[in-house]
Amino acid sequence: MSYETDEEKVEAIKKWWKENGLSVVAGTVLGLGAISGWQAWIDYQQRVAGEASSAFEQLLSSAPTEKSEVIVKQAAALTDDFGSTTYAKLSGLVTAKALYQAGDAAAAMTALQAVIADAPDPAFASIAALRLARIQVAENQFDAAAATIAAHDHSPAFAGEFAAVRGDLAAGRGDFAAARAAYEQALAQDCGLAPLVRLKRDNLPPARS
Repeated sequence: MSYETDEEKVEAIKKWWKENGLSVVAGTVLGLGAISGWQAWIDYQQRVAGEASSAFEQLLSSAPTEKSEVIVKQAAALTDDFGSTTYAKLSGLVTAKALYQAGDAAAAMTALQAVIADAPDPAFASIAALRLARIQVAENQFDAAAATIAAHDHSPAFAGEFAAVRGDLAAGRGDFAAARAAYEQALAQDCGLAPLVRLKRDNLPPARS
């Protein structure tokens, strides 16, 4: 549409603004509000992450010296305050370690089972499962350890670690041939604590005939 005079252009603009101005302003305000809200959410998430990180660092620093009851309370508080963060899941691993070192293997295993059930991803569950299986072997709960290994030994990233635990399990059952084979597999897959695994392998009794 063309306009003959500037006055006609002005009148047309006034008419358009009268019909559409409110929606334009509203859209602009909503758009700015969305941007502002999103930025506020990002700021909040960053603040929560920072506070959760500080709480977890405090938990870690307390773990070597505090009693297990203190660690359990600190971890519970961290979970209550920052339950949606990874730090809350990590606190379960710290709790389990403190409980086991305090001699409460049953509570440690329960803590690890809770971590596995609430793990944010399979890798996290694998770490907790490895620790659970090690305690189960140490407590002579061989069938439970075998079930834990079978349920979680699926990732190549943890294959060497699970092989080492299978070696411990086989050795605990007196199957030294299977233990040796598992330790060899663990070493071939670059497991952690390779010197300890090698020592266990080298100190195995001869395989039963």
